[in-house]
Amino acid sequence: MVDVRIYTTSWCPYCHSAKALLKKRGVAFEEIDASDPEQRRWLVEKTGLRTVPQIFIAGVPVGGSDELHALDRAGELVPILAGERPPPSVI
Repeated sequence: MVDVRIYTTSWCPYCHSAKALLKKRGVAFEEIDASDPEQRRWLVEKTGLRTVPQIFIAGVPVGGSDELHALDRAGELVPILAGERPPPSVI
């Protein structure tokens, strides 16, 4: 499995949905609290986006919950998580 980081806030339903999908797929991930101003500032600088969740797979920003679920529906998420194909970048 590749490294997965997800920037979230505790009150965000999309964050909960993305985490649930990753857990369903058996993925261990690092969760970073994006309500911390320093983390949020870094996230906006890195992605240009202010929304959460923001998900990074193998260091590549792949987007949020909608993008993660779209990859899963297309059958692309599992091979990406297994390191069999590179993750698509949203930036």
